[in-house]
Amino acid sequence: MKYILENPVSGHIEEQKYKTTIQWRNGEFITDEPEKLGGKDLGPDPYTLLISSLVSCTLATLRMYIDKKGLNIHDIKVSSNMYLRIEKEQVITYFDRDISFGQALDIEIMERLKQIAEACPISKILKSNAIINTTIQTNLLS
Repeated sequence: MKYILENPVSGHIEEQKYKTTIQWRNGEFITDEPEKLGGKDLGPDPYTLLISSLVSCTLATLRMYIDKKGLNIHDIKVSSNMYLRIEKEQVITYFDRDISFGQALDIEIMERLKQIAEACPISKILKSNAIINTTIQTNLLS
């Protein structure tokens, strides 16, 4: 198996309710829950991080394609949100993603850019059946 990241993302939480510190290859950042859920809103919550992954991946994928094709498109904006709906006794997650460009584009180019956005790696992961393998490690007291 080959991991996507050279080093895993890791995090820890101490005694401040819901405030976590996340370490990634070049530093760290804080996540937290909104005040209405008992946090202090010191950083993005897990849903915001998930949606941010979709937004940033969409932007980067579109930029790569636009640059590769030499298209004269300078400004790209993406916004996204998610909601849950119960369908056939199952909770289904929906992501709404809005993409806009700072200029008018031909319909054919817009359709192609929509296809490219749909093919961004995070879109593919969110649409697939991901599997999470969990192990628990502890320092046993003897």
